[in-house]
Amino acid sequence: MNSKREQLKIVKPKFIKEIDSICTEISVINDEDVFEDVYVSNSIIENQAADRVCFEGVIFKNVDFINIKLNALELTDVRFENCDLSNIDFSRSIIHRVEFINCKLMGINLSEAILQNTIIKQCNGKFAILSFAQMKKVIIKESIFENSNFQNSKFTKVEFSDCSFKMSQMSGTSLSGIDLSNSNVEGLGVRPEDIKGAIVSPMQAVDFAKMLGLVIKS
Repeated sequence: MNSKREQLKIVKPKFIKEIDSICTEISVINDEDVFEDVYVSNSIIENQAADRVCFEGVIFKNVDFINIKLNALELTDVRFENCDLSNIDFSRSIIHRVEFINCKLMGINLSEAILQNTIIKQCNGKFAILSFAQMKKVIIKESIFENSNFQNSKFTKVEFSDCSFKMSQMSGTSLSGIDLSNSNVEGLGVRPEDIKGAIVSPMQAVDFAKMLGLVIKS
């Protein structure tokens, strides 16, 4: 019998073929603005606050987002590559077929967001806030999410690979079926019922057993 776990299949963003042929600048964002099929590169977007903005079929490459608050944002078929999204507010966003590649996500606020068919790869998400988020078909790999908050979130078909969640909070979030075995979960804040059914390494099992009050006898 093949015990190897089946790799999670993610539907990737869809772009028009010529999207990277013309670079567009975004300087002003207003409520309910819609940005479609644009390529934004080597620029800074700063000091913007708006609600219910929609980005569809958009590539951001080497873009710094500074002092940005876009509540109830809709992202569909979007890629962020080598971008700095530190401390931005994307709370209550809907994120579908989106990639974050080699991005700074430190302190990003994704609380109450819905993420589906999303890949986060080689990102620094220290102090990120994803409390009360709904994550379905999401892969987080080769990324740092230390001291982050995933409390009271819902994970459905979520995959972690080679990540660090050191000192993060996941209490109130069921980790059943989630493979934590090759990630750093030192000091992870969870309740006993949260880790029921999680897939862990032997060393992690010892650490979680201690949390449950068990005495490990060698």
